[in-house]
Amino acid sequence: MTLGCRADEAAVAESAATVIARLSAGLGNLIGGVQQMLLEEVPDLQGDARLMELLHDTVETNIDTAFSVIRHNISVQHVEPPTAALEHARRLAQRGVSVDAMVRGYRLGHKAVLDAVLGEVRDANLDSPLALEVFGYIAETTFGYIDSISQQVVAAYQEERDRWLENRNSMRALQVRELLDGSDSDADAMTAAIRYPLRRIHLAAAVWYDKPTDGRELVALERYVQQFAESINTRESPLFIPVDSLTGWAWFPLEANTAEGCMEAIHAVAATHPDAPWTAVGTPLEGVKGFRRSHLQAQDARAVALALGSEAPRVVAASDPGLAVAALVGSNIDAARSWVAEVLGPLACRTDSDERLRTTLRIFLRCGSSFKAAAEELHLHHNSVKYRVQRAVARRGRPISDDRLDVEVALLMCRWYGVNVLQSG
Repeated sequence: MTLGCRADEAAVAESAATVIARLSAGLGNLIGGVQQMLLEEVPDLQGDARLMELLHDTVETNIDTAFSVIRHNISVQHVEPPTAALEHARRLAQRGVSVDAMVRGYRLGHKAVLDAVLGEVRDANLDSPLALEVFGYIAETTFGYIDSISQQVVAAYQEERDRWLENRNSMRALQVRELLDGSDSDADAMTAAIRYPLRRIHLAAAVWYDKPTDGRELVALERYVQQFAESINTRESPLFIPVDSLTGWAWFPLEANTAEGCMEAIHAVAATHPDAPWTAVGTPLEGVKGFRRSHLQAQDARAVALALGSEAPRVVAASDPGLAVAALVGSNIDAARSWVAEVLGPLACRTDSDERLRTTLRIFLRCGSSFKAAAEELHLHHNSVKYRVQRAVARRGRPISDDRLDVEVALLMCRWYGVNVLQSG
């Protein structure tokens, strides 16, 4: 951009820095708005909780870096792409998201930021010529940044895409995905194609690490899957499919006699490995339909575990009490939090005492409203259980007889989603 003179350049740069500083004061809202817009306009950018967190970090670091360029008058040529942006590009490549979707996200993100800049320039009450120069300066600088960064993230994407396609058994993975999508292929023919016996009882699992360490996470995940298969003495080899550099899907072919004790076995294997990956499993089901259904159950269990974050058990299973219901109603955590508060009232508060009351009430209701059975499970005297149940009902503020089912579901949501659906006070 050409300015009239040095004084004009200095005035424009100073006013631009002021505009950016005011925008930075509400950076959290701007980042959240841009991310939500991207998810609505480019659905291919959607994914699990880990990918969403990485998208948020990418939006945040790109905006912060671009704003720093303007505040400190840094040459775009000297700016390195944020680490989160490069990793997000690699992760999209691993998951088969098109490079066009990624680039479109950058273009739309740039437009959203410029819309916010324009609003701030209008609010700054600058003289019209200066306001025009300031907006032009910011637009040109941010375009230069996006042009430079997008080229570098595309290069990172392509490099990772090439490497990923070389290192994984792409045909086998493609056929498995087609099978999961409902392809009506002949079971015997597909068994030969994917080298896995489909005419068996299947236990599906999702295994993952929450962060990279040495770059060999997929090797460790596949080794872990094999160790579990050995622990239950499967006659055929398990099936392992990489999803991205930190995540894999697995299926174990079971016989009727091994299906019964498989859950105990997977807990035992995890307990003996302090660095075991997180594991979510479905239930043992038969045939091609069971292959698909157990996988969907494992994905639901993983979604609940990801919502819990570091508080999640190392192993979660679709058969865990209440998890399937929690997965069904937990797709919108914000809505779930509001609903839990409406159902439980003050009992939904994030305190240790309320947690004890919720746990007691949940187990009491699960035990058929038997104080004795609940006391045995909680290792308490039945009078103590009765006292806690009464306190829980009083804390809620109304009886549970009219909407008992809602109460039970809300308590299950608290059990599985923890602080994510609780009120701060």
